[in-house]
Amino acid sequence: MQLAIDTSTNTASLALANDSEILAELSWRCGQNHSSTLLPYLARLLNQTGSGLGSLDAIIVARGPGSFNGLRVGISTAKGLAFSLGVPVVGISTLAATSYQHAETGLPVCAIFNAGRGEIATAIYHMKGSWWQPIIGEHITNIEALCDQIDTKTLFCGELTAAISDRLRKRLKQKAVIAAPAARFRRAGFLAELGRQEMEAGNSDNPTTLHPIYLRRPHITKPRRGKTNDRTRNKSCR
Repeated sequence: MQLAIDTSTNTASLALANDSEILAELSWRCGQNHSSTLLPYLARLLNQTGSGLGSLDAIIVARGPGSFNGLRVGISTAKGLAFSLGVPVVGISTLAATSYQHAETGLPVCAIFNAGRGEIATAIYHMKGSWWQPIIGEHITNIEALCDQIDTKTLFCGELTAAISDRLRKRLKQKAVIAAPAARFRRAGFLAELGRQEMEAGNSDNPTTLHPIYLRRPHITKPRRGKTNDRTRNKSCR
C-alpha cells in the first residue's frame, strides 16, 4: 500500500493506494497549519481503511513548487516515514500532479500557482506515450510572458484566481480552456498514480538527498539595526 502526501500550498491532500486502486483520500484547506493538521488527518485516513503504518510499502510526496513551510512539513514527514519503515520514497512535482488530473482531455495542460510579487509558478504538460511529460518545464514567470508561449488550445488549472483566469481568457481567447473550480481542487490520488508509475519504472529517491522544489529562494528580511542574531529572519510562503 502506498501513501501519497501533498502539503504544497494552503490546500493539502493525502491518499492511500493499493497499486492502481485508490483506497481512500482526504483533501482539506489547511491554511498555514500543515504541521498541526497533517498527522491527525493521516491517522484518520488509516483508521478509515483499517490500516496501520506497517502496511505501507512506499511513500509518494509532492516536491513543490509551493509554500516553503508546507513543503518542509510534507517532505520531512515523508522522509521520516520512509526511514522508519524502511520503504522507498518518490518525489513528484506538484505542478505535474496538478496537471495530471486533466490528462485525459488530450490537450496540453498548464498548471499555475501564485508565486507572489505579481508572478506565477507554472509548467505545461502533455501525454507522450504512457508518460506525463513537460512541454515547458517548471519556472517562474508572469501571465503575459506565459501567454506568449501558448500557440495552441491549452487547458489551465491549479490555484487560479478570478483575475488570472480573466487575463488568460482576454489574452488567449479560444486558446484558453479554464478548468472549473471543482476540477482545480488538488487531489493526492493523482499524485499516487504518478508515483506508482515511477516505481514501476524502477525509479525512487534517496531520502537523504530528497529536497523540495522551490523555484525561488526564500525571502529573508534584513535584521533590525543593532540586531546580530538570526531570529528576525522570516521566509515567505512562496
